[in-house]
Amino acid sequence: MEFKPRTLAVVMATLGLTAAASAQAVTLEEAIQQTLATNPQILTTTNERLSRDEEIKQARAGYFPKVDVSAGIGREWSDNANTAPDDKWLTRKEVAVNLRQMVFDGFATRSEVQRQEARVNSAAYNVAGTAQNTGLRTAEAYLELLRQQDLLKLAEDNLAAHQRIHDQIRLRSESGVGRTADLDQVEGRLARAEANVVAARNNVQEAEAAYIRVVGAPPEALERPAGAEAVLPSTVEQAISSGLNNHPTLKSSLSDVDAALAQHEASKHAFYPRFDIEVGRTWNEDWDGREGDDEDFTAMLRMRWNLFNGGADTARKQQTAHLINEAKEISNNTQRQVEESLRLSWTSYQSTKEQRDYLQKHVDATKRTREAYTKQFNIGQRTLLDVLDTENEVFEASRAFVTADYTNLFAQYRLLVGMGTFFETLQIEPPAESIPLAANTSAE
Repeated sequence: MEFKPRTLAVVMATLGLTAAASAQAVTLEEAIQQTLATNPQILTTTNERLSRDEEIKQARAGYFPKVDVSAGIGREWSDNANTAPDDKWLTRKEVAVNLRQMVFDGFATRSEVQRQEARVNSAAYNVAGTAQNTGLRTAEAYLELLRQQDLLKLAEDNLAAHQRIHDQIRLRSESGVGRTADLDQVEGRLARAEANVVAARNNVQEAEAAYIRVVGAPPEALERPAGAEAVLPSTVEQAISSGLNNHPTLKSSLSDVDAALAQHEASKHAFYPRFDIEVGRTWNEDWDGREGDDEDFTAMLRMRWNLFNGGADTARKQQTAHLINEAKEISNNTQRQVEESLRLSWTSYQSTKEQRDYLQKHVDATKRTREAYTKQFNIGQRTLLDVLDTENEVFEASRAFVTADYTNLFAQYRLLVGMGTFFETLQIEPPAESIPLAANTSAE
């Protein structure tokens, strides 16, 4: 077979691209695991979770004693019974140590700890949701690169087929058997086949760029994943049930409701008296117009109870009640979104599955037609245009099948994400920060 110079250049560039990508194979699971470790969006939500862990420690600090030390020195002017009949200037010196231990604060500390724990769980589920969505984007980029590589292979095969036909027609033309118009026609189709290879190679490079943006590393040789069709539910109702039980975004919204409830409980502390044990020790010298040392020690149980605060405490309580309703409605809306997404994913999965089967039949039929037309052309029963048209129909049918095949594969993974079982099914280790406190035995 003889190649034109530009045809040879296209094929060599494609072979070089394929050789560079085949250095080392990487599975979809490995690509997702690498993405989870390096993707900025996941790391952002991870740090948010870690920061909320520290907020729990801040809330728990309310259970522990507070110790304050103060000291001062300066000039003091006094005119009182201690200095009568004259006023007096003294160099005042003072040191004090005070310890205060909360005994009862109207359940404010307990409620705040519960609120922060709920916020931590919300952040943990947010990490899980972001990780799953990022994993799905990784699968999308992975499958898109595989699809473009397969389409490039089809374009190369189509080019090789047109090259064979061109060589056959050229030999006929040179021997005086064929017509010049046939040669012109096949050269035009050959040029279009070459253009298709160039476009397909460009699409592969664009898919590689998208892969690098998501995964953070250049693509190596990719392996077509087996998919998850065997573990998918048989009905959309089963998929929705799984999603409502497992979807991390929905769980995050429910944790936000728990946080709002705890915040409402914390707002009630203003209607209770507060009790603290306070222990103090002071060392003073030359103060209040008296020269010499003045020391004391106190150990007190103090009650503080605000009886009127301008209605602010009542308003705060009503505000937090509205925040509970807001959180509940957000959760209800999230539930509807999860259900809608699952129904759309299920429809996409089912339709592309049926479409893929019909397109496979179309590919098989066009290949049989191509073979028959080629034989008939060789004995003069078909025109060159018939042969070229069937070759193009095989190419287009194969392209449509490849696209439907990968679209169906992606729909399977999209369903898993909607059901909240993406990592479990693919046996991928999720980020440690995605584990909520209730399931994390190592949490403080």
